Amino acid sequence: MEALGIDIGGSGIKGAPVDVATGRLTQERLRIPTPVPSSPEAVAEVVAKITKNFAWNGPVGVTFPGIVVDGVTRSAANVDKRWIGTDARKLFTGVTGVPVTVLNDADAAGLAEVAAGAAKDRPGVVMLLTFGTGIGSALLVDGKLVPNTELGHLEIRGKEAEKRASDHAREAHDLSWEEWAGKVQEYLEHVEALFSPSLFIIGGGVSKKADKFLPLLKIRTPIVPATLRNEAGIVGAAMAATKM
Repeated sequence: MEALGIDIGGSGIKGAPVDVATGRLTQERLRIPTPVPSSPEAVAEVVAKITKNFAWNGPVGVTFPGIVVDGVTRSAANVDKRWIGTDARKLFTGVTGVPVTVLNDADAAGLAEVAAGAAKDRPGVVMLLTFGTGIGSALLVDGKLVPNTELGHLEIRGKEAEKRASDHAREAHDLSWEEWAGKVQEYLEHVEALFSPSLFIIGGGVSKKADKFLPLLKIRTPIVPATLRNEAGIVGAAMAATKM
C-alpha cells in the first residue's frame, strides 16, 4: 500500500509517495521552501501543491514541528504562532480534498525508524532526536510511541536546548563540529539522566553528516544515525496515514 507523506520543517516542506510496507519512497521527493511567514494558510497552500504534484487522491500524512493532539496543533516553536490552536487536520483535508493525518514531526520519524530503521525490534527505551531548525524528540518504549515529548525545549544553562544545540544554532553561530558536538553532548547527557535509554537515534538533516560529529560524542548510551536519514519524517507520516 502507498500513502503520501509530507514533512513540514522550519526551512522546507517536502513530500513523496511511500510504500508503507518497506518504508521506501516510490517517487523522487519534492521540496518547497517553507513560506515566510509560515502562516497556516500559506503552509496549507504548499501542502496542497505537493499533493497536486503527485496527482494524489489517497491517504496523506503530514508532520508538524510542534505538539499535535487529535489533529490540532498546540505549539509552534519554529513556525508562525498563528498555528497554536489550529485544526490542522481539518485545514489540510479541506485544501487537498483527501483524508489527512497530522502528527508531530519527530514522532513521525520515530514511527518510521521502528518500522523500517534503527529502532526495529529494539526493546526498552529508545530515543530518537532530530537536529534541524530546532530539536525534535520521539520517545519509544518497546516499539510503542509516547507522543509529543518535545524534549528540544528542555532547559540547559538557562536556555532551551534547541537554542544551543540544534543544527540551526551550529550554522548561526558558525560553530566547528567539535564545538557543536560539545553542546550536543551536554544535551544528550541531560536526556540520558532523565530517561536512561538503551539507544539514541540521531535524525534530521544533520544525520547525513553523522561521521562529522558522532565519533566526538562520549556518552554511555549507544548512538547511531537514523537509517532513513532525513526522509524518516516523510516515511513516518505516510505510515501514520494508513493506521489512523
